[in-house]
Amino acid sequence: MGDSRVVDLLRKAYSDEIETVMNYQTNAIVLDGVRAEEIKESLQTDIQEELNHAEQLGQRLKQLEAQPPGSMDFVARQESLQPPEDSTDVLSVIEGVLDAEEDAIATYRDLIEAAEDANDPVTEDLAVTILADEEAHRTEFRGFRTEYRND
Repeated sequence: MGDSRVVDLLRKAYSDEIETVMNYQTNAIVLDGVRAEEIKESLQTDIQEELNHAEQLGQRLKQLEAQPPGSMDFVARQESLQPPEDSTDVLSVIEGVLDAEEDAIATYRDLIEAAEDANDPVTEDLAVTILADEEAHRTEFRGFRTEYRND
């Protein structure tokens, strides 16, 4: 069995990725308007990447003789990423994505540290790789936010 802090963080990261997939999917469907198209396309691309992250995290948990959480263990936390009542409120979705990415980045940094402390270079390497993806998403959505604010 892997280090308990490493396992806990892997399980948290797995749940967060699955929740992100759900909210990105919903927002990609709900958003309306010409200005939403670029965001919707980006969310749809990111869904595949986040699902891939969840798969990798789940496989790592199994290698550590632990399990990824099922839906009954799931606790939703992404309040700011809920679909907006106004389907043209693209900025609220951008802000929600940025919140989710900041949270993911913090989780992967914690996981890197915990894995290093536990002398678990495989988990550490996985967390570093996923962290780079999340930072790239954050950069992309910061760009979208800047564009929207300048219009």
